[in-house]
Amino acid sequence: MTDTNDTINAPTDPLSRRNFMSQTLAGTAALTLGGMLPGFSPKSYARILGANERVQVGMMGVNSRGLALATTFGLQPNCQIRSVSDVDTRAAEKCIATVEKIQNSKPLAQPDFRKALDDKDLDALVIAAPDHWHAPAAILASKAGKHVYLEKPCSHNPHEGELLVAVAKKYKNVIQMGNQRRSWPNVAAGVKAVLDGEIGRAYFAKGWYTNNRASIGIGKETAVPEWLNFDLWQGPAPRMAFKDNLLHYNWHWFWHWGTGESLNNGTHMLDLMRWGLNVDYPTRVTSSGGRYRYKDDWETPDTQVINVEFPNNTAMTWEGRSCNGRTVEGSSVGVVFYGEKGSLQIDAGNSHKVFDLDNKLVKEVKNDVVINARDRMNPSQALDAIHIQNFFDGIKKGTALNSDIVSGHQSTLLCQLGNIALRSGTTLNIDPTNGHIKDNRLAQQYWKRDYQRGWEPTL
Repeated sequence: MTDTNDTINAPTDPLSRRNFMSQTLAGTAALTLGGMLPGFSPKSYARILGANERVQVGMMGVNSRGLALATTFGLQPNCQIRSVSDVDTRAAEKCIATVEKIQNSKPLAQPDFRKALDDKDLDALVIAAPDHWHAPAAILASKAGKHVYLEKPCSHNPHEGELLVAVAKKYKNVIQMGNQRRSWPNVAAGVKAVLDGEIGRAYFAKGWYTNNRASIGIGKETAVPEWLNFDLWQGPAPRMAFKDNLLHYNWHWFWHWGTGESLNNGTHMLDLMRWGLNVDYPTRVTSSGGRYRYKDDWETPDTQVINVEFPNNTAMTWEGRSCNGRTVEGSSVGVVFYGEKGSLQIDAGNSHKVFDLDNKLVKEVKNDVVINARDRMNPSQALDAIHIQNFFDGIKKGTALNSDIVSGHQSTLLCQLGNIALRSGTTLNIDPTNGHIKDNRLAQQYWKRDYQRGWEPTL
């Protein structure tokens, strides 16, 4: 058995961490800049780079995951966060203070991200707002001539995903989806091993996500808090009354704004499986599940299985359990590829294992970066920086993206088709050339959503 073990121990002080990020980048061949110059601090290094060499970034949606992204972007020596946009004044203030401490300059508070897009010096918008805002905001940013780093899922529904692909083609900007595992070195090496035939022809993959989420209760209509611009928060979604159990995280479990666990966390695993099986669009999709654990306002499934078949005689399945954290194969989240000669497992972290047909461990590639897959804010900062640098290289050098919007849409679509199969209660037969549902009027009604008048995303 071979055993590779790479250790990364990041300091906690912000400026030391920015220096650490610089040194980490220097040691990673896939990254830009060539690393920190010996003897220079992050401040002096930033001055050498100059504002024109740093990617000028605006942050949209900075509560929880957005704050984590702002921290990670701010730690990059070749990045300057110019503006922070959030409908929650408390979240914006916290993020601005955090970023100022990291980069020693204060980003502009711009509550409406659309105003931030008017800044001619802004290069890119980072979008970590709720799912219903992902594609509409990315489209507005693209029209304004900005590049986009877009948290997963890239869209709320398949129609929006297709719009994003068309927008990138029309405006020729860089749009990277935030499925960061595409850039984790040992995960990418594991997928490459599958594609290279290390376990023979891989013909089936299994992915999963588990958690112990509590009930969200029955919400009550109440006055909108003074710190919240709820109209802008809803944005493209038709207007609904404010309830006290909606913000900031529970919107994930309402179809009106969210997309359920399958897109919240399943996107990562379905993306890896699609990558390793070397497939684009499926031929058939089925799904079963429901809201089983609690009786409350939660609408999306807390338990779901999605089955997907492809034209190259392969298949995948994904299991999501939001309210029972029993692990699978010893991990709360992961993927296993099954092939003619063995299997390959990727767990929550930057690692993979290879087993032969007798279930003997024949290879293990480890990494000691601490990953907490259930940390909804910032499970993997040091590794995510690699994905961000790939995004920057796409902007500055035209480097191929590890997760361009075509790939991002294809993986997101698998999850969306699973939800559509579940909600329609039907088997979906799919056109493998474009991912469209065939001859199923009931299911096709979920391809696109209704929008608040005047907020419809367009090319």
